[in-house]
Amino acid sequence: MVSCSNSIIHLFYPSKLMTYKPTFTDYLQLHFIVLIWGFTAILGKLLAPLDASGVVLFRTVLAVVGMGLVLLGRKQNLNVASTDYWRLLATGGLIGLHWVLFFLAARLANVSVCLAGMATSSLWASVLEPLVLRRRVRPIEVVLGAVVMLGLYLIFRFEFDKVVGLTVAVLSAMLSSLFTIINSRFTQRYNALVISFYEMIGASVAALCLWLLVQWTASADAAVSAQYVPESPWQWLWLLVLSLVCTVYAYSIGVSLLRKFSPYMAVLTVNLEPVYGILLAVLIFGDTERMTLGFYGGTLVILAAVLAYPFLNSRFTKTQAQLPTST
Repeated sequence: MVSCSNSIIHLFYPSKLMTYKPTFTDYLQLHFIVLIWGFTAILGKLLAPLDASGVVLFRTVLAVVGMGLVLLGRKQNLNVASTDYWRLLATGGLIGLHWVLFFLAARLANVSVCLAGMATSSLWASVLEPLVLRRRVRPIEVVLGAVVMLGLYLIFRFEFDKVVGLTVAVLSAMLSSLFTIINSRFTQRYNALVISFYEMIGASVAALCLWLLVQWTASADAAVSAQYVPESPWQWLWLLVLSLVCTVYAYSIGVSLLRKFSPYMAVLTVNLEPVYGILLAVLIFGDTERMTLGFYGGTLVILAAVLAYPFLNSRFTKTQAQLPTST
């Protein structure tokens, strides 16, 4: 999904012993993974009327089982520091909340609007990273942030009936950026699958709490009718695809695959997730996903800012390095 894409880059991108020798097959695999992440919002819609909290709860529980089997097969050491154990669980809680908001956004609006909102994750990262990691704000990030806001304005203006869904998607993108930054530190100390295993446990706990809260709230309103447990074989099938293919499979091959790419190439490719997801949504759901020209214009503005960032940031960094320093 996603909805966790940028966090995957940090989660699987090791800090040492990088080799940049990708083959054509590696490029195809990377794009295939991005295609899978773009498909997660579609799976969330296919799982309707199962509540978004229920989707995340069963997804994370199945993912924990799947990752546990992978780790058992690899005989991986699961030891982490006691303080980091609780931090990993808490970060997993953020991931669980992010996923609930992600699937909720797709229900409140549609898949295309949800993915357009998730494209703002780079903007959130440019705001949150200086605060969390205590580094300077880069002017280029402020400028591109303004461009992203222009894209959101265009979408709000022409798709006003989907404002709530887009707002929820933007909040989900903010959480995605937050746990991305947190994970960038964990990866310096622990195996990627160990990190994801503990975080999936935390996400399961958070999803369970939200799942119970939603049911308790709904019970107080007799007019509310929702589904909280999968009831059809199709729903179980989509959940298995969501948890095993979009989570366990992507995590398992991501470690070896992303070691072959530079950070620039990996991030640039993963930023195509909204494009793949929107195209898939139009192909699968047809007219319900067809939007106004204003929506596509705003989405293109956001994607242009996201894709331009690596180029502009590289030029800005080189320019700064070439400036004379005072003595």
